[in-house]
Amino acid sequence: MLKHVLFAALSLAVGVAHASEEAAAADPAKAKPLVDQMCGACHGPDGNSPVPVNPKLAGQFPEYIYKQLSNFKSKDGKPAERANPIMGGMAAGLSDQDMKNLAAYFGGQTLKPEQAKGDKESIDLGQKLWRGGDASRHLPACAGCHGPAGAGIPAQFPRLAGQYADYTEAQLKAFRNGDRANDPAQMMRVIASKMSDKEIKAVADYVAGLR
Repeated sequence: MLKHVLFAALSLAVGVAHASEEAAAADPAKAKPLVDQMCGACHGPDGNSPVPVNPKLAGQFPEYIYKQLSNFKSKDGKPAERANPIMGGMAAGLSDQDMKNLAAYFGGQTLKPEQAKGDKESIDLGQKLWRGGDASRHLPACAGCHGPAGAGIPAQFPRLAGQYADYTEAQLKAFRNGDRANDPAQMMRVIASKMSDKEIKAVADYVAGLR
């Protein structure tokens, strides 16, 4: 199973050049009216969400933001790849250019990172899983895809450093129970299925404090 995850990670690299071209065509200045009218209330006008249930978008890779916005939209009468009633409604009226512009806008903002949450035991467990995973359960290290400092890999794996622990925890649980299923090759669903609530919380606590 570990080989499956690693192979899927390598396969995603093929789309990097194309995704970069998509981001290059964006105009962040044109996104400002949309941010003021729609996005800012939940994600903050500068992409630093005021509440832990909504992700911080500031400094996130534009390619990743664009993909998520695209996944919230239903296409050709088919359900959206990422089901979310609120974001589905927000994304429905966005054009492809709107999504590129928004992705570039939020990606260009400066992240105001969170602090590590949880007690020492939770942080230590999160660090252990982040850096080394658990080979006995074929659970890969989070750092293998998201980087030792949580910086991610452009167009492939999102930046997680400084993200709200509550949001990261919620997404890992959503992957585990199948409520979120827009991960390429089911990578995150496979990984999260091996993690307990305690381990998920520990990783989320730890990554909030990474810089």
